[in-house]
Order: sequence, then C-alpha cells, then structure tokens
Amino acid sequence: MTNSSHVVFNNGLEMPLIGFGTWQSTPDEVKTAVHAALDAGYRHIDTAYMYQNEAAIGEVLDDWIRSGKLKREQLFLVTKLPLIGNRPEKVEHFLQLSLNSLKTDYVDLYLIHFPAGFKGANDLDLYPTDENGLSVLDLETDLPALWKAMEAQVDCGRAKSIGISNFNSQQIERICASARIPPANLQVELHAYFQQKPLRAVCAKHQITVCAYGPLGSKGRIELNAKRGMAPPPVPGVLEDPVVVEMARAHGKTPAQVLLKHLMQQQVVVIPKSVNAKRIQENFNVFDFTLSEQEIEQLNGLDKGQGHRTFLFDFFPGLPNHPEFPFNIPY
Repeated sequence: MTNSSHVVFNNGLEMPLIGFGTWQSTPDEVKTAVHAALDAGYRHIDTAYMYQNEAAIGEVLDDWIRSGKLKREQLFLVTKLPLIGNRPEKVEHFLQLSLNSLKTDYVDLYLIHFPAGFKGANDLDLYPTDENGLSVLDLETDLPALWKAMEAQVDCGRAKSIGISNFNSQQIERICASARIPPANLQVELHAYFQQKPLRAVCAKHQITVCAYGPLGSKGRIELNAKRGMAPPPVPGVLEDPVVVEMARAHGKTPAQVLLKHLMQQQVVVIPKSVNAKRIQENFNVFDFTLSEQEIEQLNGLDKGQGHRTFLFDFFPGLPNHPEFPFNIPY
C-alpha cells in the first residue's frame, strides 16, 4: 500500500495515479471541464477517438502550453484506438488523427479501446449497424497482429507507451506471449463493488498497471441509455454505501474521495469524470489524507465479484457475438 502520486510502468515511465476522464463530455462541456481540471492540478487527461472531443481538448491544452502555463512534458495524455480501427493497417492512421486533434506530436499512452472490431464505412462511422440494427462486426480481428502495429507507434515516437482496455485474462496472456513491447497499462471498469481482483492478479504477474474507469459507479450512463431509448443500466450505488459514507464522515471527506483513495493506495489509477468545477476540484483533493490498513480491508470487503460488472457494452447490439468479445468468460 502506498501514498505515491504515480505508478511506474514496466518501461520505467510514470503515470499519474489520478487522471481526468472525458467520456460523454460534449466539446463545449469538455473545454470548460479541462480548464477546471488543469486549474485544480490534474496533469493526466484521458480521452479516446470514439469520444469525439479530442479537438476541443487539444484547443485547451494548446492554449495552456502556448501561454506558458504548462509544458507538454508536464502532461500525461491518453487516447484510444476506435473499434473501427482494430486492424494493423489502420492503427497509425487513427493515432495520427488523434494527434492532429490533440495538437501534439505524441501521446503518453495509446490504448486499444476494445478487443473486438467493427467494420466502419469511413473514419466517422464509429457505430456501424446493418439493416437489422445490429453492429457490423469485423470478425477477422487479429489481436497479436494489431499489437505489432501498436508497437510500431512506440518505435516511431507517436506513443511513449501502449496498452489495452476491456481485455480479459486470456487476451492479455495472448498479447504478452507474442509482445516485443509488453502492455504498460490495462484500463477496465473497476469500483468498490467490482474490484477485478483476479484480473488485477494477471496484470501484476505481467507488470501491467491497472487504470479504473467508472471508479465511482458512473451514473452518467443512465443519461446515455435514456438518450438511446434503452432501459437504465444497473449503476452501482457505491457512493451511498453505508461503509463508504461513514468512512468519509470520519475523515471529513466526500464518499467519492474515499472511493478514489481506496484504489489509489493500492496503485490503481483512477480517472473520475465530471463537468462540475466543484466536484472536479474535490476529486483531485485526495492527497491530504490516508486510509488505514483496516479501512482498506473494510473497503476491499465490499467487493461483490464478477456478477457486478455493469459496463456490458449492450449499447452495441450484437457485439457479444464477436469472437473477441471479452466478457463471455468470468475475467
């Protein structure tokens, strides 16, 4: 257990333990939010080509760098290869599009967003569907070949480090078995009710750091499902858990701060997302208190296991039929 502010990758580079998440933020929202995040002290920004907000983020970062408030090397930028880019010949193309939008020559970490691929008609056909409303799957997704194309982006300097997101244990083992440059990081759903302990053990074996998305339960998905005419997703009530609420009261902190600190003290990177300036600041103010070993164990005891995965990617109809869909095994 540690109170450090960074994790160290297997290549020796460092990643800040807390980053700013931007999923579901519109370009206008994300501009204001990233300004607030940088003001609060965040230096790790997480985005993705599929979020379609990289250009807005790039404008803010460019403004801070040009004004002299920030140097590029003080930032840690993460973005991700879209599902329509899950072919070796498309990796460089989509990374370059992201770099252009972010107004930078390199990202600090480039992730394969999801192990299953789509067949898009063009670069903006992010969620291709057929006449039956089912996702148009690229059934020839070849993860080891895709990883070699990711490694080439490190070789040419477009990415300092490379990693994976939403991969299961078997997929991680396959990548590691053939990798020349091993994955530096795995980004997955992870929160107090779904702590991913077996998957984290696989990552530890391969010296792969772990980043938690949805570390507070991600209530924003309720709005997303409503927009798409779907039933509300099973959002975990981790922020209202009595153990968390009482611990927050004892420390004079918010439940969100306690949940983030729980993971950070175990060297799990967290990327909470908010567009509220007060919450953005609160989420970052986690370096002035420490949870005891007993408190860590109490929070570890809240884990409800694999049955409490809530990001099921069911907003992509038919995706579970892809041979590389990762959630058809327990972890």
